[in-house]
Amino acid sequence: MDSFDYKIIKSVMTNGRVTWAELASQTGLSAPAIADRVNRLISNKVIKELGAMVNGESVGTECTAFVTVSLERPKYREDFLQLVTDLDEVQECHHIAGEDDYLLKIRCRNTKDLDRVVSYEIKSLAGVLRTKTTIVMDTTKETFCIPLQKDKFNKIGED
Repeated sequence: MDSFDYKIIKSVMTNGRVTWAELASQTGLSAPAIADRVNRLISNKVIKELGAMVNGESVGTECTAFVTVSLERPKYREDFLQLVTDLDEVQECHHIAGEDDYLLKIRCRNTKDLDRVVSYEIKSLAGVLRTKTTIVMDTTKETFCIPLQKDKFNKIGED
């Protein structure tokens, strides 16, 4: 990856609606060259997805919660991961170190819906030892942007 890729990634992260023409203007590359680079970054899984961050309240998804999950044994991991992959309400799933095994970010309609997801979907799965739920009262910051490390990008002409 080079400094052009850096500029493209930074721009796409902060504005998912940026056009190839705008990126071309920012980088000095042609629009077709930008399209090729973005497609390469996607196929190489540098850019995971292009999408929109939706305001949950405006679409009826008002409850956000973080749920830690502890599994009884590692043999239950595959079924658990399949369940969280299949549940639309689970927005994120992280394998963590410490007392618990997983941290989930769950978005749903309300606390009753959250109870359904946690009690009847997650806790009812064989091997789930315990869960701990923290309900979000208010969100100050939520972003797709991650810090980019400039040293991971070569200068133009370097390989």
